[in-house]
Amino acid sequence: MKKINIIIIALVLSVTFSCQEFLQENPRDIIAPENFFSSESDARQAVTGLYAILKNNSIYGQVGLDHFYDNGADIIEPNRNANFVEPIGNYTLDEGLADVSVQKMSVSDTWKDFYKIILNSNIILDRVEGNNAIPDAAQVDIIADVTFIRSLAYWHITNLWGDAPYYREALDLDQIKVLGRTDKDIIIQDILEDLQFAQDNLPRADEIPDNQLGRASKWCAALIMAKIYMAEQDWQNGLNKCLEIINQSSHELQPTYAEVFDPSNEYNAEIIWSLDFAKDIRGQFEEGVVRPDGSLPAVFGNGNWRPSMFNPRLRDEPANTDERGALADALAARGEQFNGTGLQIATIGFANSFPTNDLRRELNIMDSYLGFDLAFTYIPKFMNLNVDTSPRFNHEDNRMVFRLADIYLMAAECENELNGPANAYQYIHAVRERAYATQAEWELVGLTQQQFREAIYDERKWELAGEAWRRYDLIRWGILFDVVQSEEYRTYTPGANIKPYHVLLPIPLQELQTNPKLLESDPTNNGYR
Repeated sequence: MKKINIIIIALVLSVTFSCQEFLQENPRDIIAPENFFSSESDARQAVTGLYAILKNNSIYGQVGLDHFYDNGADIIEPNRNANFVEPIGNYTLDEGLADVSVQKMSVSDTWKDFYKIILNSNIILDRVEGNNAIPDAAQVDIIADVTFIRSLAYWHITNLWGDAPYYREALDLDQIKVLGRTDKDIIIQDILEDLQFAQDNLPRADEIPDNQLGRASKWCAALIMAKIYMAEQDWQNGLNKCLEIINQSSHELQPTYAEVFDPSNEYNAEIIWSLDFAKDIRGQFEEGVVRPDGSLPAVFGNGNWRPSMFNPRLRDEPANTDERGALADALAARGEQFNGTGLQIATIGFANSFPTNDLRRELNIMDSYLGFDLAFTYIPKFMNLNVDTSPRFNHEDNRMVFRLADIYLMAAECENELNGPANAYQYIHAVRERAYATQAEWELVGLTQQQFREAIYDERKWELAGEAWRRYDLIRWGILFDVVQSEEYRTYTPGANIKPYHVLLPIPLQELQTNPKLLESDPTNNGYR
């Protein structure tokens, strides 16, 4: 049974947090009445609304963030040209294309949804702190949860756009729509403080009750802090945060790689944070959860869409098209269908370079199924072909966001940068040991600091493939351009198109038209004009 069910009908959300084009709305349609939070329950439902926005297609619900963190790198590409994938994956994006929305996924949709989180977070914080209707302990807990979500939004914003509009108060819309861009470093330093507050006050993962599974724990805040420190090359603080999670949390690596992705155990001990989805829940992507009249939206309302992006599409398969009927019959006999889109497949280079003796390969590289050779190579660890429990665009699968293996590899990287490989082996070996059959295969010995650094480049690729970290890593390592230009792709030619400014996205054109001040500090819009 799914735990955080965002069909919780909150009247306050239908009035307060519903509009997509919020900068064009009357503030009275956004700001809640004074008696909005008349109880702890009111505030908790508002926080649930923030989690609902995170599940939108533009962020974690489909492949919103995947577009920016995985497409255009060296792991994932589509099996055909697709108008909402091509501009980013092929590096042909411009300000105008940033506004083009397909299935509520575009640069503009992601920008709006993150700023909707920030707007709503600031309102919630303003209405919770000092509210006599809410017990003091609940206030601290709610404030920590909202502060974490707001920090997560600002962290993604700075990763994607660099300098950005920044505010922490419950401003009215007239104030918001004239904000210029704040230096990224200022935003980052503030959210580091906020994340430390969140870590200090959020519950441990093993303290979160069953009816709140899917909520972020204190270790989510620690992980983002570690990511930020590493991006700043503050290796000691990065290592400290990693070790807090490794040594103090209840999280443990699973014995096998396959167990990490077992759909029957979506809250296994390796998962630090997983967003909870449910099949047949109408409205969980529609902004505001319900319409103002209380009715449920007719579209964008079922379960998790993301597995459909990784599932094969029968019209593309198998390689021998004469066998398509036989494949369909074989699938049906198992209660399965190839009913996906095929828009998130393995690049040719990734498939060809994945070590054949690596036990993770079979969950990252699928070029045959049920004895049929396939035309494309898929990443099966994100697939769910079951027709009954996981129909097309209505999957109950959770969206895994953070897991412990990432932390071990981060600790290995930090230790190597600080002191070389000697004490770093223990962390990378913890991950590699389950990936190979023998110690001779998984054990690394005698590496120089640079060789260990390059081993981390590869290990993060094999272990975390398709988990929305690759472009982020390549950018912070300063090797995105070299990697893209040397990778072999099936559909696009990103190596021919990529430019230095592609480490950031453009602010969408309609945002610039609404607020020209966004160009004052950078008239080039991150190099796109």
